[in-house]
Amino acid sequence: MAELNRSKKLKRLVAVQRHLEKMAESELAATTRHREEVAQTMDIVIEAIGSLEPVHRQFSQHYVERFGRLAIKEQQLENVQQIQENKVLKERTKAERLEEHMKEARELEDREASDQATYDLLEITLAAPASSKVQTS
Repeated sequence: MAELNRSKKLKRLVAVQRHLEKMAESELAATTRHREEVAQTMDIVIEAIGSLEPVHRQFSQHYVERFGRLAIKEQQLENVQQIQENKVLKERTKAERLEEHMKEARELEDREASDQATYDLLEITLAAPASSKVQTS
């Protein structure tokens, strides 16, 4: 009976672990989107730096500083993204292991239930008279 509870507990743990995996994936997606936004902004700043329009030439130093800050932010986001990718893999691996343990526990429970049914059948068979022709004196 304790094993029966084990598979149910493991099933709940698998559900929780899958949720943690989804949360990690969501964080990774947000970071990826943020990196794309930074990359687009960097492209815009590069265009402004290379522009020949007088307005942009006046702000060229500002654009260079802005580009430097964006490059630093891009590097930071890249590092964060690598960490988050590792976290997603770790959470996925944990969930898969828990799922394997849950399946093993369920198989043990099924086997135990089958064995118990066989023992019950044997007890019933041995307790009943072998034949209706057996007479008691």
